[in-house]
Amino acid sequence: MAACALRRGLLSTVSKYNKKHAHRILSVVDSSSGSELFRPRVQCRACGLPGGFQQRRFMSSRPEGKILETVGMFEAVKQHGKYETGQLFLHSVFGYRGIVLFPWHARLYDRDITPPMSESKPDPPGAHGSKEVKGKTHTYYQVLIDTRDCPHISQRSQTEAVTFLANHDDSRALYAIPGLDYVSHEDILPYNSTEQIPIQHELFERFLMFNPAKAPPFTPRDTLKAWQEKNHPWLELSDVHRETTENIRVTVIPFYMGMREAQNSHVYWWRYCIRLENMGAEVVQLRERHWRIFSLSGTLETVRGRGVVGREPVLSKEQPAFQYSSHVSLQAPSGHMWGTFRIERTDGSHFDVRIPPFSLESNKDDKAPPAGYTF
Repeated sequence: MAACALRRGLLSTVSKYNKKHAHRILSVVDSSSGSELFRPRVQCRACGLPGGFQQRRFMSSRPEGKILETVGMFEAVKQHGKYETGQLFLHSVFGYRGIVLFPWHARLYDRDITPPMSESKPDPPGAHGSKEVKGKTHTYYQVLIDTRDCPHISQRSQTEAVTFLANHDDSRALYAIPGLDYVSHEDILPYNSTEQIPIQHELFERFLMFNPAKAPPFTPRDTLKAWQEKNHPWLELSDVHRETTENIRVTVIPFYMGMREAQNSHVYWWRYCIRLENMGAEVVQLRERHWRIFSLSGTLETVRGRGVVGREPVLSKEQPAFQYSSHVSLQAPSGHMWGTFRIERTDGSHFDVRIPPFSLESNKDDKAPPAGYTF
């Protein structure tokens, strides 16, 4: 029965987030004219899927020829515990292939859950609503994205979501590490592969080595451990904030990036990653953003504009999610942000989706600038 549930979940996930791709998978799996590996077998009475599916390989497509190719075999999803370094996975929302580098333990503040008054986090001054939110520990993972999949997800998720402040003597203000992402535990669909280099990314062989005696068979190199330790203050994920308005869920993850001196004053930088998810069946489109930014120095800034990062994404049942990153700077070591997204329905009516309030906190030990992409 557990295997049946896994089979149903995997296919429904693929169908929900990439309907066209799911059809290609099913046409191969259900075809009786293909090789023996993909011929249908006796159906499982519980889930109606061909028996033995859990032992079959799943497929990925190449955009140039649209040819299905073998990627690997699904493994059981972990309900308890965490995934180890070197775990291969498919992202359950965006569908890309990736590999786990290391975990982060964050505090998730979910405003959709009403907590007791104790152990909760209050809203910042002037934020909408007065609900206090209890934080619970939640596991996220630092992962590498397979570069072959980046073109297919670029319209729904930025593949350069992790950025660093450049060194003081660098002419660039920011630089990005392509194909580095943060993934929640529930978004991991684990699989295994017989390939020694199953993920294409320029950091894969620098960070990981193939070791068939281990499970998973990819172990961290010393360069990964050193890079993680050196960049820990700038990579660390500590707080995650979530709130749902009219079936549109907004998740915010802020990151402290460091401090720079400019015109005889200190400027503190943060990046924040936002994911919007349409949890309902109605097609909607993001039209406007409205931000309120409070600084500990006493200033309150209002920012309004069309869309986000130059886009006005459509959230549908087939493609329900959009994820992006942006940056904010303050002339104070801490502050708060909150706001709304203006969402438009297909009939032209609008409604506002709340962005959960989140804190902008600087690290107490503001040490050397981040090492970033150097080795």
